[in-house]
Amino acid sequence: MAEGIVELPSNYSIEATLERLKNLLHERGITLFALVDHSGEAEKVGLQMLPTKLLIFGSPKAGTPVMQAAPSTAIDLPLKILVWEDGEGRVWVSYNSPEYLQERHGFPTELIANIAAVAGLAKAAST
Repeated sequence: MAEGIVELPSNYSIEATLERLKNLLHERGITLFALVDHSGEAEKVGLQMLPTKLLIFGSPKAGTPVMQAAPSTAIDLPLKILVWEDGEGRVWVSYNSPEYLQERHGFPTELIANIAAVAGLAKAAST
């Protein structure tokens, strides 16, 4: 596991995990900015890749104060959750730890709460 990345096993398929995440975002009024299908794009150019999809989402109301406090945070925001399958067919949900992002960019610790929803979303979508 790379530094600062949290990985949770999912009890669901890639597609079911993604749907759960999309529904959670919608229910909580969080904007889904993009879904990047890395494996689908690889397939388009004749390359094989295990299923790997990235959701990019956030709330300008929550993220803007973080970026105002530490402009470099904009490289890691909006928030992201990666849903991927390993070589044994297990599905994983990965995201940057909010605490890691705070350490990396040095924004005030009280602003961690603005991006902490990523952990709850990942857990709710995978269990």
